[in-house]
Amino acid sequence: MSTQTLPEVDTQDTTGDDTPKMFHYVRKDKIAESAVTGTMVVALCGEVFPVTRSPKPGSPVCPECQKIFNKLPPGGDA
Repeated sequence: MSTQTLPEVDTQDTTGDDTPKMFHYVRKDKIAESAVTGTMVVALCGEVFPVTRSPKPGSPVCPECQKIFNKLPPGGDA
């Protein structure tokens, strides 16, 4: 299994101005597929959503996803 390495937006956690409150870690190989086809992805924390935005440096990350990600072995071998 490849490591979940890129945070992606959970569109259900948004502010009133359509800005995401936080981004989630999802499987790297599912990001492009979801962005193109609109299929749902599952974040490390269990949230399910379609990828609609990319994070920018300094974007807030889901604390639960971050906690799980930090426990994964380096290099993506879970």
